[in-house]
Amino acid sequence: MKRLGYLLTLLLLDVAAALAAATPSPALLVLNKADNALAIVDPASGKVVGLVPVGESPHEVSVSADGKLAFVSNYGSRNPGNTISVIDLAAQKEIRRLDLGPLGRPHGLDVAAGKVYFTSEASKLIASYDVAENRIDWMMGTGQDRTHMVILTKDHRRIFTSNGGSNTITAMEHLEGPAGWTNTQIPVGKAPEAIDISPDGKEVWTAHRLDGGFSIIDVAAKKVVQTVDVHTKGSNRLKFTPDGKLVLISDDAGGELVIVDAATRKEVKRIKIGQGPEGIQMVPDGSRAYIACSRDNKVAILDLRTLEVTGSLSTGKNPDGMAWAERK
Repeated sequence: MKRLGYLLTLLLLDVAAALAAATPSPALLVLNKADNALAIVDPASGKVVGLVPVGESPHEVSVSADGKLAFVSNYGSRNPGNTISVIDLAAQKEIRRLDLGPLGRPHGLDVAAGKVYFTSEASKLIASYDVAENRIDWMMGTGQDRTHMVILTKDHRRIFTSNGGSNTITAMEHLEGPAGWTNTQIPVGKAPEAIDISPDGKEVWTAHRLDGGFSIIDVAAKKVVQTVDVHTKGSNRLKFTPDGKLVLISDDAGGELVIVDAATRKEVKRIKIGQGPEGIQMVPDGSRAYIACSRDNKVAILDLRTLEVTGSLSTGKNPDGMAWAERK
């Protein structure tokens, strides 16, 4: 009987451990570039519940609409990467590594209508990966240097991508009939990288890495309507809060987070957030934001109501790209 009781205790402990390590919903996903891994974090406890090995130096991550799959761009380090990892979040494992062939340096990702849109810096283009059919089904060149980040409008008819080496934003628009897609090159400041679209879909904002400013683009007109200098030393990422009222800009070189009022275009606050702030992830309910401080090996937590840093997470080495996963 004692032996049976001991075995039952061990079984219960094993079950409890398995449950503790299960992928929560929602989950915060964090890419650790130096670990070549995706960390799955329970936002409630701040604990890492799973680590999934991916390709070399992963930079960005996005999630399927149902919250079941994550997609990771394996950018590479000294050698250019050319793969995208497909991860089953419940199983916490890579189920597919898509070989992109000549489409090197995949970076920015956005998921829409069952397809993963991604940039290829080496090939100067945007492509889409059909998840169900497991194939690349569309490509379109930008003709610009360092095509880096990508974002789609909610109707999936417009795509915007930042071209850091050409000082432009490419606006792609899907037209009916044989014309297909059109390209418009929009000149902005020096080395645009960070990019986001306002929740109402009317504006695209991009922060410039080399001149301390950001540009505001009218989506319908496809042109810059305002440029603002916020004196950053090397902007890396830019994100709207879910209500569209504030914009957060991570200054990688300056170690600061700059918060801008979206309506007035004026700086609200500047926070010494940590070394190498990069990726920014908003919680959908607008309660907080996560900022990856890559050189500090931490993810800072910002209360969006008070605009104060309330803590940090340890997820691994050189955290950067992040995503929010919630099962539907």
